[in-house]
Amino acid sequence: MNVPHDMHESSSNRRRILQAAAAGGVALVAGCAAPQAPMVAKAAPELMPKGSKRRVVVLGGGWGGLTVSRYLRQTAPDLEVVMLERNPIFWSCPLSNKWLVDVVDTQFLVHSYTDAARRAGYTYVQTEVTEVDRDKRRVHTAQGTIDYDWLVVSAGIRVSYEPWFGNDRAAISHTVRQYSSAYVPSAEHLALKQKIKSFKGGTIVMTLPPPPHRCPPSPYERACLMAAHFQRNKVPAKIIILDPKPRIAPIGPGYKQVFEDLYPDIITHVPNAGVQSLDPFARVVKTAAGEFRFDDAIFMGHHQAADLVWKLGAIGRTAEGKPTNWAAVHPQFYNLKDDPQVFVIGDSVGAVSPQFGHYPKSGHVANRMGRSVAQYIAQQSKGQAPTPVLIDNLCYMLVNLDPLEAISVQFDYKMGPEGHLLQTQIDDNDRSRKLWEEDLRWYGLAVQDMTSG
Repeated sequence: MNVPHDMHESSSNRRRILQAAAAGGVALVAGCAAPQAPMVAKAAPELMPKGSKRRVVVLGGGWGGLTVSRYLRQTAPDLEVVMLERNPIFWSCPLSNKWLVDVVDTQFLVHSYTDAARRAGYTYVQTEVTEVDRDKRRVHTAQGTIDYDWLVVSAGIRVSYEPWFGNDRAAISHTVRQYSSAYVPSAEHLALKQKIKSFKGGTIVMTLPPPPHRCPPSPYERACLMAAHFQRNKVPAKIIILDPKPRIAPIGPGYKQVFEDLYPDIITHVPNAGVQSLDPFARVVKTAAGEFRFDDAIFMGHHQAADLVWKLGAIGRTAEGKPTNWAAVHPQFYNLKDDPQVFVIGDSVGAVSPQFGHYPKSGHVANRMGRSVAQYIAQQSKGQAPTPVLIDNLCYMLVNLDPLEAISVQFDYKMGPEGHLLQTQIDDNDRSRKLWEEDLRWYGLAVQDMTSG
């Protein structure tokens, strides 16, 4: 493992975390219900009875959910905090591209929800959320209901293939099974890693999601690290990046230089290549930039707000009444515009500014939103008006394996004179070992921030 031990937990500590997660992350099991008379509806059992304290329920344990749960214990110690997450362990998508090519090991990305909750003093329950009743302020789960005074939804994204296939479930299923995007923590990451390790040669087509999309994992970074792996192992591979955008962005000059300097015989970037049709069985994709045949592929479908946000009824609408596919929230406080005690944070958040549209859908932004919302809820609980907090974003991308070199991008925000958020983007296009070391430090501090007490 190529991670300095003085920056992060030791390998043995991470193994203990993984073992504790497996042991402590077992779902609660509902008891068997007594037989009911025919046609008599059975009331859903309570997952947790309401106590004397007002309660915040957090849906989702990603970068935003972990952060807001932890910070609420500091900003509002008189509130009860319950985090519901369907997974037994936390799997971090930032740095997952490095894991695909063995720069970091699995334990580096995995952390225990049970340990994080115990250290910070909130309650973690592994369960699936099935419905949210905003009128009754009640969440329905696979194991029963739980009432809330405040609700925070930090559920990430969903990947939609319907824009390509409509309701052709066979094509969607085949694409997910054979050409998965590995953008959501799941077995898709393992499948993609195996694909990269076992690839013997040929053409790999990689479609990029139309913006806005989750990043990290950066699709350009993934292409670079795959190319570096093929180059190191002398695999005769070609990677064709089908990019719906007119140019590489962000960090355009930096990535362009990397493609030309390091991987000119492996990576081909094709701009304005939005998918028009895809036949995953015949292995051909047609785009606005031409038709491409492939031996293997990574098909990154359209990104949308997570299923829970749709169930919440929080998706915005265009002027024509069509869904925006993202949550409509206050641009600074992240609460629903018709419900000040329900918040959506992280990747599901919709456009917040006429200047730049969406915040980057990154772990860093989700972490900053989580901190902010913890403060807003604490202020609401005390009858105070919330004070806006400006956030920032920082992302690093590893682009070379020998030597280890990265590039980076920073986004700063301020309130403009017309009352709109303004964004300043700072690209660091010069790849260096220093930026890779900064990436490791940033990640270590972020994980500590999310999981410590």
